[in-house]
Amino acid sequence: MENKFELAHLGINTPDPESALELAKLLSLVFNLNPRHGQKSEFAGEYFECMKSPFLGENGHIAMRTPDLDAAVEELRGKGFAFKMETAAYTEDGKLKNIYLDDEFGGFAIHIMRG
Repeated sequence: MENKFELAHLGINTPDPESALELAKLLSLVFNLNPRHGQKSEFAGEYFECMKSPFLGENGHIAMRTPDLDAAVEELRGKGFAFKMETAAYTEDGKLKNIYLDDEFGGFAIHIMRG
């Protein structure tokens, strides 16, 4: 059975915290979103994550949400995709919370998350 994936957010790499804040404010203005500060990024609503420094992916990352992350990882492995295991994050009870695919797609890293 194929897993259901949906777009969670777009992560955009910026060179520094000031650029991230400026971009988040601009995207919030354009699309009537609420800006929010994060530790590593500035957010424009739930759709845009403006990274305070370049992160994975030449341009940034695309975060995809799936209800059954473990099954999604197995499905993607079955299709021949690999994962950056060093990016895996886990919940307090040891369940996989999110992980990045090993490749870039159009200059973007892909972040798969439980949701």
